[in-house]
Amino acid sequence: MSIIGNILWILLGGLLIFFQYLIGGLILCLTIIGIPFGIQCFKLSLLALMPFGRRVVPRKSYTGVLNIVMNIIWILIGGIWIAITHVILAIIFAITIIGIPFAKQHVKLASLALTPFGKEIQ
Repeated sequence: MSIIGNILWILLGGLLIFFQYLIGGLILCLTIIGIPFGIQCFKLSLLALMPFGRRVVPRKSYTGVLNIVMNIIWILIGGIWIAITHVILAIIFAITIIGIPFAKQHVKLASLALTPFGKEIQ
């Protein structure tokens, strides 16, 4: 079922979201300061390409407060707008019964887009 969901996801806009995250990550990686944020964009792009059958889980981290600080910077720079966009897309997809699985994936992407540091994709 996840294979069919991923194929439909790619055809119905997942490829566009993937390339947007990929280009954003490449632009962020042009600066030394932006490299950690670019890596998070790459993480988002991989999930945006094929979200069905994957989950976002907290990662065991020994960095302490660094994840919190990086998430706060991420939210202030643009993470909140990315998450809001995914929530709006989730609402649009949830209007129809057929779109509910896609809405769930956008909610998953929104949670990762809001606080990507300290999380991993399985």
